[in-house]
Amino acid sequence: MTEPEPESEHERPQAPQAAGLGTLAQLLGTVVAPTSLLTALLYFFGWNYTYWLFHEFGVNATVLGFSTVDYLINSQQVLFVPLTAAALITLVALWAHAALRARIAAGAQSRLLRHAVPAMMLTGVILMLAGVASVFTRTVLNRYVAAAPLCLAAGVLLLAYTRRLRSEPAAGRPALSAITEWAVVFALVAISLFWAAADYAAAAGTTRARGLAARLQYQPSAVLYSQNSLNLTVPGVRETRCGGDDKAAYRYRYDGLKLIVHSADQYVFLPAKWNVTDGVAVLLPRSPALRVEFLRADRATALTAAC
Repeated sequence: MTEPEPESEHERPQAPQAAGLGTLAQLLGTVVAPTSLLTALLYFFGWNYTYWLFHEFGVNATVLGFSTVDYLINSQQVLFVPLTAAALITLVALWAHAALRARIAAGAQSRLLRHAVPAMMLTGVILMLAGVASVFTRTVLNRYVAAAPLCLAAGVLLLAYTRRLRSEPAAGRPALSAITEWAVVFALVAISLFWAAADYAAAAGTTRARGLAARLQYQPSAVLYSQNSLNLTVPGVRETRCGGDDKAAYRYRYDGLKLIVHSADQYVFLPAKWNVTDGVAVLLPRSPALRVEFLRADRATALTAAC
């Protein structure tokens, strides 16, 4: 009498939670490509970073005409820290998951389910409730950059993970409830990531602007020549009439400016002694009526105002 052959991996029944996750992954891969989601997240991050960077100088970044590529490039300038942290956290989570599976395979499943899983569930509930509370009212988490959305995401993931550990194998096709559950988990985590990106981008943009203002004196100086008077009444900016020849191509010169960006045929200048109290940003369109020369910061003070 022959013994029945062991079931293959494909023939073994799957847990509804695992099957639901696989089905949802296939649907998301068909409808929402991972690259599209990543691009949207980078664009959202770059837009917020750029907006708050120029907001510190009193400029509305929407008038500067930045392109999608500009926002994507700006997002990568300050993403090294969060991406490194996310990679390390993911690596630690994978190691912890492998260690947990090893303990379960060694026969410690009942003890883990009795102690570790309830502790993770309680931690997940606390983190999720703290994150949700920060949406409707100001909590202590709102004092720290991205703390509230990260707590919400971590809490949701912990609860989903512990439910996966406690689920029992069952045969049959995945239930609609399992797919819906993973869809809600995905949506909550995605919303939390966008929320965290907005918080971190705003803080990064503001910090970058303050650092730029503190080092403004070391940036190359811009000497602006104009065919007509620009009537710039900006503290620290000096207007000089270039001789008495009305036929000169550029009859006015402006010193004491620093160029911080050129975008969509617009210049954004700051006075060399810009400050938060009375600092003014100057936006000028790129035009044949203007000419800009750049000087090293250590040479600008040694030059006279002659044209």
